[in-house]
Amino acid sequence: MKRVLLKLSGEALAGEKKTGFDEATVTEVAKQVKVLVDEGVEVGVVIGGGNFWRGRSSETIDRTKADQIGMLATVMNCIYVSEIFRFVGMKTEILTPFVCGAFTKLFSKDEANECFAQGKVVFFAGGTGHPYFSTDTTTVLRAIEIEAETILLAKAVDGVYDSDPKTNPQAKKYDSVHIQEVIDKKLAVVDLTASILCMENKMPMLVFGLNTENSIVKAARGEITGTRVVVD
Repeated sequence: MKRVLLKLSGEALAGEKKTGFDEATVTEVAKQVKVLVDEGVEVGVVIGGGNFWRGRSSETIDRTKADQIGMLATVMNCIYVSEIFRFVGMKTEILTPFVCGAFTKLFSKDEANECFAQGKVVFFAGGTGHPYFSTDTTTVLRAIEIEAETILLAKAVDGVYDSDPKTNPQAKKYDSVHIQEVIDKKLAVVDLTASILCMENKMPMLVFGLNTENSIVKAARGEITGTRVVVD
């Protein structure tokens, strides 16, 4: 693959602590991404904010404000992870849809392409810049905009199941599933808005467990042990 969009969940980066950062986990992610970058793959990254904030669980804060807090959580995540990426030897840039002073640069497709041309890993922080849109939607939107070949969806669960494997030990894992089935059965790979964006723009996804050894590298090489979400 020439260009991919990697989605990381905030919770997965927190490790067993469930909040904040687990540096060993993030460093392992960085080392895997460096393997891809050294092979010439251009990598964009979106990170969720769930290790700091889940605004939809709040019953007291206005939804718009809750979502704004979540956007800032993703900026913090990207700054941290970006620095770990630099520590292991990569060049990085963080782009946001709103001005963050000297912390980030303003997102545009041209800016993203220029960063890729310079060999940088590009972090897309701050969501879409608007409330009511999740980082799932951000992931698909940015993947479409930068013309990524696929989305690498690294999750705490090792693929797509027909029900929640945490509550149903008989849950069946799909090796491959069409995006239409994801939408029809509400399989919760990504949220509905993101799923429809994938379907309409024919953006495939590879879903796998972040904690599986070398999972990011294997997925980018097509050696996925999780689930392929197909769009054709």
